[in-house]
Amino acid sequence: MSFGATLVAIVAILAWASLRHRRYQGHSGEGMTGADPAETAALTREVAALRARVEVLERILTDNRETVGLAREIESLRDR
Repeated sequence: MSFGATLVAIVAILAWASLRHRRYQGHSGEGMTGADPAETAALTREVAALRARVEVLERILTDNRETVGLAREIESLRDR
């Protein structure tokens, strides 16, 4: 492959990548501009609930207690 052909191939690849990037940027912003406030609030609540569950799991995993009391601790954390 000659230097000119290599240069043309590189420019073509960069142009194609640029077009793909622009197309992706155009589609990614469409859904967020008209986002439903109720859906956003519901997703925020769901994320908060999932974070709380992860915190419970982290407490269970980081405790150095015996595994015999693990079932009791899981039940006590669920009651919170």
